[in-house]
Amino acid sequence: MKRVQRNLLTVFILFNLFFPLLSLGIEDWKEEFQDICAKTQDPMALSEDELRTLINRCDKLKPVIEGLDESTRKVYLKRLKMCRDIYSFSLDEKLMKKR
Repeated sequence: MKRVQRNLLTVFILFNLFFPLLSLGIEDWKEEFQDICAKTQDPMALSEDELRTLINRCDKLKPVIEGLDESTRKVYLKRLKMCRDIYSFSLDEKLMKKR
């Protein structure tokens, strides 16, 4: 019995380590999406660390959106990709200017 509980606990911990956003509520992904993409108006004003963090957040949110129904998935994946691309472009530009 303890072995089964320990295995379940291990699976639960691993699941939450590798898929942290999947443990959010149904609509929490929208809040995360809005928070991430809210900073696209002036991405060059963000620091390199902020841009890297936003890119990582986009990458973590992508699998959550991929699990949604088809029409929602198509719209939000496209929008998330656009947000990620602008942050990535801005980071690349900042790094190029440093050289």
